[in-house]
Amino acid sequence: MERRRQRQSVILIAAVVIIIIFVIIIGKIIDRYTPTKEVMDLYEYYGLTNDTSAAIVLNDEVIEPQAVIKDGMAYLDYDTVKNLLNERFYWDGYENILLYTTPEDVISASASSKDYYVTKEKKSENYMIVYADTSTAYIAVDYVKKFTDITYQFFSEPNVLVMRTDFAKAKTAAVKKATQVRYRGGIKSPILAEVEKDDVLTILESGDNWDKVATSKGVIGYVQQKKLGKEEEKGYKHSPVKEEFSHILKDHKINMGWHQVTTTDANSTVANVISNTKGLNVISPTWFYLNDNDGNLMNLASADYVDYCHSQGVEVWALVSNLENEEVDTTEVLTHTSKRTNVVNQLIAAAIQYNFDGINVDFEALSKDAGEGYIQFIRELSLKCENNGIVLSVDNYVPMEYNLFYDRKEQANFADYVIIMGYDEHYAGSDEGSVASIGFVNQGIEDTLKEVPAEQVILAAPLYTRVWALTPKDAGEDVEAASEDYVPYELSSQAVGMQEAWNMVSANGVEPTWSDEDGQYYAEYVNDGVTYKIWLEDTRSLELKLQAATDNGLAGVAFWKLGFDDASLWDTAIKYLN
Repeated sequence: MERRRQRQSVILIAAVVIIIIFVIIIGKIIDRYTPTKEVMDLYEYYGLTNDTSAAIVLNDEVIEPQAVIKDGMAYLDYDTVKNLLNERFYWDGYENILLYTTPEDVISASASSKDYYVTKEKKSENYMIVYADTSTAYIAVDYVKKFTDITYQFFSEPNVLVMRTDFAKAKTAAVKKATQVRYRGGIKSPILAEVEKDDVLTILESGDNWDKVATSKGVIGYVQQKKLGKEEEKGYKHSPVKEEFSHILKDHKINMGWHQVTTTDANSTVANVISNTKGLNVISPTWFYLNDNDGNLMNLASADYVDYCHSQGVEVWALVSNLENEEVDTTEVLTHTSKRTNVVNQLIAAAIQYNFDGINVDFEALSKDAGEGYIQFIRELSLKCENNGIVLSVDNYVPMEYNLFYDRKEQANFADYVIIMGYDEHYAGSDEGSVASIGFVNQGIEDTLKEVPAEQVILAAPLYTRVWALTPKDAGEDVEAASEDYVPYELSSQAVGMQEAWNMVSANGVEPTWSDEDGQYYAEYVNDGVTYKIWLEDTRSLELKLQAATDNGLAGVAFWKLGFDDASLWDTAIKYLN
């Protein structure tokens, strides 16, 4: 009897254990397949810590910068506006003024004001347009929208600004049955939002079982695919901002030469300079340069010079440079609105006073810090040029990674002509080599045409070359000579005109050889122990450049500089430009 009771107890305990194990297993199975009801805090999801900020969801993506809520208006920091929405806004942090340039007007708004000016006409909004702190400016989203093709909606609790600049059609699907948008794909992921039947979600990515979606309120997460209806394409309603840029373009090819004028007396040489050319229809004298940090200009212009050129059928596009006075900080001038305005007003006043036909901007060696101010200068100058019938051309390096901030695409919107300086492939201080090999020129044209229409592009070709001198170092430099990087000569160069270079080669009894790779003749000789290397320019090499301009449908050519040319050049130029 006792043994029976013991067996029954053991069986009972075993049964209880089995039941407990079964319950645990069933519980785990149920838990595994039961969706979590955990809800993620949306303030945490958007990274919001207070009610004076708003998350920004741009084109169905939460971006890192946040909007600022001030007096019921959302404000966007300047970098967000400039980099993501509309690059034409310009903030002058020195003078606390926000500028926007249309094809017709410069529109300005001072910090902390509700007023703005379209040129000189005062207008007002019912909100503060822009305000600044010690680090940046913040622009009202409604003001940005005035000039930008964007749509936006604002949602509160939490604050979210849902914006769109991409209006390409998107895939959407309606919800078949009330469900949840979750942080990740999977029923154990926290809930971000509840969605009801017939709510329409934008499908960002399709998965095997879960789709990445965006709600109309800017929540981006995952929904079970089986909860969604048939995919459809959705278009976005928006109001494009219409801009039409006009340009003063000639109905003939440009044949331009720069005339280096360093004193007023040098203006008297213009008759001789022009008489040595053929087919020249534009001359650009180097008359103006930045002369101090307030934007005042040195002026070498001459009315008699202009009158003579006009009598010969030659237009005058006066050049303004930033290189002559080394004490001038170009960045300082370009980044202050009042100083840029000073430069613009002097140039326009001079154009009217001396009756010249165009302005040629030659601002070189700019730092990236000057980039925005430089482009704004081109915008501001262009509007006043167009209002006065003055052609605006801008000189540019061939496009390279380091000079992309010159923004040739934006230049082309406002300026009439964009000039490629198809030279300085090798320059004083670089390794020896060609000033303008044909490959370098062709690449410069190709890259420029990615940003600028061909009818606005002028190719500038060199009428000079560099004579490279390799002078042996002293043999006693034993320590330096032991280095793997040791170069046994000092390298220097000088720029000389076409004819002078050929005279040097001839005087040293050298027969140049043609280089198909460079599209130039090459000569090398030794004189008094110094090795000289010259990549020569002549009619043959320049004809290749003229052919490249013609083949690409460019607006014409320019030559640096008059006086360095060979008479035979002009007969060849006429052949390609008429």
